[in-house]
Amino acid sequence: MKKAYFLSTCSTCKKIIAQINAPESFQMQDIKSSSITTEQIEEMRERAGSYEALFSRRALKFRSMGLHEKSLSEEDYKSLILEEYTFLKRPVFIVDDHIFIGNSKKTVESFLSQIQ
Repeated sequence: MKKAYFLSTCSTCKKIIAQINAPESFQMQDIKSSSITTEQIEEMRERAGSYEALFSRRALKFRSMGLHEKSLSEEDYKSLILEEYTFLKRPVFIVDDHIFIGNSKKTVESFLSQIQ
């Protein structure tokens, strides 16, 4: 199974996807036009180990909603990601049993080596 959760308006996501030799082999989901389902976020959490690992504190709404001043639970992270797509750290790639979250250099290199 190969899945990609990304934001089509994100230049970083576009750049990483362009590096994939065969993007047609991935099931691509633009999280803005096709919302993440409860089943999908639970599948991601199983591989990632927590909802917090999937959560982006860089989202503009993180500060504007005052979330930086709160102590969030795993259920909070899950709810926030499901209600607002920008809270998902992106891109997220699932390759078989492996998950690659975010756009750090190390994550991208690890992901690219996994698919080549």
